[in-house]
Amino acid sequence: MSRSWIAVASANHVRIGRAAGFMQVCHGKAAPLKRSAPGDRVIYYSPTETFGGKDRLQAFTAIGVIEETAAYQVETHPGFRPWRRDVAWWPAMETPIRPLLGRLSFTSDRAGWGYRLRFGLFEIDNEDAELIAEAMFAEPLVHAARTQTTVPMQGSLAF
Repeated sequence: MSRSWIAVASANHVRIGRAAGFMQVCHGKAAPLKRSAPGDRVIYYSPTETFGGKDRLQAFTAIGVIEETAAYQVETHPGFRPWRRDVAWWPAMETPIRPLLGRLSFTSDRAGWGYRLRFGLFEIDNEDAELIAEAMFAEPLVHAARTQTTVPMQGSLAF
């Protein structure tokens, strides 16, 4: 059975990954990505617009399904080789989390609702994932999984 995950990154980093068809979490660490599997759903939450910024966003910014390719490393600049997974991103609207706080099981502690988001990647139940997808007006795409590893683009941004 497929699982559902919340990944956390700034919106500008999520948009880079969405445009290029990949996900990256926890500053490029491999272990969190290796817990996920092809066919799993991933939803990005972005606390801010920019990495390290004070520009609070607190929104779900992308949703999709992990592709058949395994996690892989790319060299984004000398000495930094983050791990990534390919994702088939669905058309969806960026959606604020606040209207959903009382309805999502992982935010049931209203006072400390952001605590789990500090982990960078964590599993959620499929009911929560469906609720978020509905709020984002997400439309799953029927697609053929990619069979080749994505080649990193020169000059791609690292996160």
